[in-house]
Amino acid sequence: MKKKKILVTGGLGFIGSHTVVELQNAGFEVIIIDDLSNTTISVLDSITEITGTKPDFHQIDLRIKNDVNTFFENNNVDGIIHFAAFKAVGESIQKPLDYYENNIGSLVYLLQEMRDRKLDHFIFSSSCTVYGQADELPITENAPVKKAESTYGNTKQIGEEIIQEACKAHHLNAIALRYFNPIGAHESIKIGELPLGVPQNLIPFVTQTAAGIRKELSVFGNDYDTEDGTAVRDYIHVVDLAKAHIAALQRLIRKNNKENFEFFNIGTGKGSSVLEVIKAFEKTSGASLNYKIVGRREGDITAAYADTTIANKELNWKTEKSLEDALRSAWKWQQKQ
Repeated sequence: MKKKKILVTGGLGFIGSHTVVELQNAGFEVIIIDDLSNTTISVLDSITEITGTKPDFHQIDLRIKNDVNTFFENNNVDGIIHFAAFKAVGESIQKPLDYYENNIGSLVYLLQEMRDRKLDHFIFSSSCTVYGQADELPITENAPVKKAESTYGNTKQIGEEIIQEACKAHHLNAIALRYFNPIGAHESIKIGELPLGVPQNLIPFVTQTAAGIRKELSVFGNDYDTEDGTAVRDYIHVVDLAKAHIAALQRLIRKNNKENFEFFNIGTGKGSSVLEVIKAFEKTSGASLNYKIVGRREGDITAAYADTTIANKELNWKTEKSLEDALRSAWKWQQKQ
């Protein structure tokens, strides 16, 4: 049987690279598009070392419609997993137009190509930020989508709306995966989170502080309505998250989806506060962290963690790795850098 060929946009990024590995391990052929704006080409070699197969790679900026069109004229694909997007909450509030151009424009161009070429099977990298500050925890898929707290979150909400309308009008099938907070690194320690410049996420900041690259870790706010006053998030190991994409893709290929457009919460179902993460990191790494409490950061919410019941049942998927597993791998990855 011929291998199915899957396009992964942003396939050299943090989540993208781990998903490419899992796709190849599951027997798919992979084509990667990445503009290298937030990663390096060396990740391609690392994927090849892990899997023994070099994915086909194209350096393309998906904002350039002509280049997207040319790619699809020359390549047949059986499905698309779309990661390529700007993703820093704080930065998105300062640069809204860049975020709308990149995150929405590229999505529209991909969907137009799918429509014009009668392609199917689209997996969208969405986010729990679509729920805003949820009224109830854990967050279920029935939670209302509220006004986004950041431009980034808004691009994910708009993105889902665009996909839903495209599915209805053009008989496409798509799944949006609403991730919680991906962390960690592949067990080979050949790929991991590699932020260019100052990290926007907690874990790289933690590991860089422990490694002495950063002077101290800023904890944004200790006056939240949580047990220790710091914000609570659902931290999921990136390999578990990558496997959810394979499960979602298989669901579409096997025509097990119940609607043209579906969405699932992808998390662990457990919330951890910033201080709990710091303590767990110190325990698993043996390093001590220099941190200080500073004011809250714009766009941050109090708490978010997933109810994963529906994803567990419908995708036949569940997380296998613990917070400690993820932190241990993140620290090994940092030390390797």
